Amino acid sequence: MTKYDTIISENKKGDKYMIETIEITINKQKYQLSKGVTLQEIAKEFQKEFAYPILLARVNNQLKELFEPVEDKANIEFLDLTSREGNRSHISGLTYILIYAVKRLYGKKANIVVQHSLDKGIYIEANFKLNESKVEEIKAMMKSLVEADMPINKITIDRIEAMKYFEEMKDYAKAGVMLYNTNTYVNLYRLGNYYNYFYNYMPDSTGKLGAFDLTYIKDNGFILQFPTVYIKDKIKKYEHHPHMFEVFKEYRDWAKIMHIENSVDLNKIVSTGKINDLIRIDETLQSNKLLTLAKEINSKRNKIKIVLMAGPSSSGKTTTSRKLCMYLKSSGLNPKVLSMDDYFVERKDNPLDENGKPDYECLEAIDLKLFDKQIASLLKGEKVKIPTYNFSLGEKEFKQEMQLEEKDILVIEGIHALDNKILTNISRDQKYKIYISALTELNMDDHNRISTTDNRLLRRIIRDNRTRGYNVEHTLKIWDSVRRGEEKYIFPFQDDADFTINSALIYEIGVLKTYVEPLLYSVPSDSPYYEESKRLINFLRLFLPIPADAIPQDSILREFIGGSCFHE
Repeated sequence: MTKYDTIISENKKGDKYMIETIEITINKQKYQLSKGVTLQEIAKEFQKEFAYPILLARVNNQLKELFEPVEDKANIEFLDLTSREGNRSHISGLTYILIYAVKRLYGKKANIVVQHSLDKGIYIEANFKLNESKVEEIKAMMKSLVEADMPINKITIDRIEAMKYFEEMKDYAKAGVMLYNTNTYVNLYRLGNYYNYFYNYMPDSTGKLGAFDLTYIKDNGFILQFPTVYIKDKIKKYEHHPHMFEVFKEYRDWAKIMHIENSVDLNKIVSTGKINDLIRIDETLQSNKLLTLAKEINSKRNKIKIVLMAGPSSSGKTTTSRKLCMYLKSSGLNPKVLSMDDYFVERKDNPLDENGKPDYECLEAIDLKLFDKQIASLLKGEKVKIPTYNFSLGEKEFKQEMQLEEKDILVIEGIHALDNKILTNISRDQKYKIYISALTELNMDDHNRISTTDNRLLRRIIRDNRTRGYNVEHTLKIWDSVRRGEEKYIFPFQDDADFTINSALIYEIGVLKTYVEPLLYSVPSDSPYYEESKRLINFLRLFLPIPADAIPQDSILREFIGGSCFHE
């Protein structure tokens, strides 16, 4: 394809005539192409510039699937799975061919349920008994579908007709999604003679989905693996995390007992006026978990001197640590709280990242020498003048004194609190490590999961706007940096925790919707974050709004939406 190519055609008499053309720009290079040419056709000319197959395009700042024609002047950017948007599309496509392979092998009634993320992959369960050889059989079928390079087509259909179709297919969860969807028309995707609904954009063919692996776990469960935006050059060898797996399973089992396994089940409770009962039950469950944790710490009070708590952004660490302290006090212990954020190095000494910008997430941003020294002194019963970090001035201020008495226990919260490189001068049996994260147990339906990252992002958008005055674009702008920090400095240490707290509430998406949806609409269409805000808006449309009236003041959710007894 050369610069300013002109498309020439001939009529039946052999006379040459000019086809109507449009100007497109790709990588700052301009081209003249025939009007109505598909993104799929254009992508073929640029595939050699990408390590993986092109999956989507950004056209004039809006995401488009490759089925789409280009009708007007356009600036085009192609995306493969190394981009966040392309990665979501890749996962959706893999899920589709996985479903198709299962039905080809084991019949129409065979199905899978996409559960949750686990070790850079997704844990999936089948509705039939699996073993290792069957998982290998499914993988082989998926590979044959990739080699066949079957087209994946999109059709737009009336929402009611889609609902009827899924009812006939006995996919009642998807029929329910159609019921609560507010759009008149919905998009379905066809692979062979099978139709399905997916929340994310879809690749245009199975041939682009060769980057995957399957690993059998146990019973009827396995892991779907793929390259991620953090590991772009290969598929990470699966490493099982039994503790995290059991936490997810525990909450999934509880959700089944409550008959709330997807967005449809939750919407039914909201629409029948029973949501306040669910809120009280869920909040009681979470409080009981913290009470159990406090009792365990108290039972080891002769050994444990420090409680360390870490977790990714917007997990509810502040509320959880203060609520835990309240329960510890009820056991006769006197917790004293320290934040690792108060031990930041002076701003002028802060290390820089690969782009030459201050890296506030790295361990070297903490004054470890001072931190380790002061904690050791406190454990000896010495009086210590502890710092409070002045974020305006970018320096530590020493105005408070702390000393530990016999019944005192130190509670330390920070993103590096579980890192083995801190407090190396203190033995492991004196430390009790807690990992906290919002491990969302709710899905939209069997094949569309709710990302725990999205759950935390919605929380963060609301809190940033309410407490710091940041707009949505600011939060979305820094989110990638926050996520990179989590991948590097938090997630690798989660297995070393003595206790894992799931701060997600099964009802919370409906509550967050009422606060975050108006904020998302503020992002203008020319913003680089417009597509992300639109994606979140479309996701929230599948949930009925839930009022916050019945949410107690000590709820973790209050840390984000306001009204917390621990914050205000």
